[in-house]
Amino acid sequence: MKILVINPNTSDPMTEAIAQAARDVASAGTEIVAVHPGFGPLSIEGHHEEAWAAAGVAEQARLAAEWQPAATVIACFGDPGLEAAREALDGPVIGIAEAAFQAASIVATGFSVVTTMTRTCIMAERLVQRYGFEHQCRGVHGTDIAVLSLEDCPPETIAQIEDASREALARDRSGAIVLGCAGMAPLCAQLSQRLGVPVIDGVAVAVKWGEALASLGLSTSKRGDYARPLPKRYVGFAQKYSW
Repeated sequence: MKILVINPNTSDPMTEAIAQAARDVASAGTEIVAVHPGFGPLSIEGHHEEAWAAAGVAEQARLAAEWQPAATVIACFGDPGLEAAREALDGPVIGIAEAAFQAASIVATGFSVVTTMTRTCIMAERLVQRYGFEHQCRGVHGTDIAVLSLEDCPPETIAQIEDASREALARDRSGAIVLGCAGMAPLCAQLSQRLGVPVIDGVAVAVKWGEALASLGLSTSKRGDYARPLPKRYVGFAQKYSW
């Protein structure tokens, strides 16, 4: 099967790192097709950038509608454009934040989120509320690590994430850590070993769930709000993405 992984930012190195993290957990016979939008911000660290990223996800979903992947992963912790992609595509579309929250709630009674910029913590908290995990998520913690610094991720950056995770586990009395950025995916195993608790990377979870749902023959319902977008003419640079 082919699983589409959309990195909603436009960083080539981060897209490649996310693709490798996805391939590391994919089953034999699963092909990972990793893409990023043709426009938009290099990183997503606020509402304005997330709005552009959501449009970029819609762009990539529209292009993928021509070949229809078995499943699709939205590889940004804000899950931008998730609903739009579900309209465009037949196979299951999984956001890494929703996937990570669900997985963490299974392996621990409470979890903490450790993310990048503190300014995005409110955005993550709103996602927790939207997905109904207020009782399981005991805290969202920013590290003020710039997203693009995760492309190289020197030892001091890993140590900073580890320290923030230890503080979150103690302060929140949590049993697991959710990594609040797709760029942290390559660090998951290392951090889990250091911390001695489950560390959840939403990219890996979303890929495995995409495989599972696709193998069960489950697709996105086209009844109601996930029905195909209405035939409509778009204008400007979006004209070529008209339905």
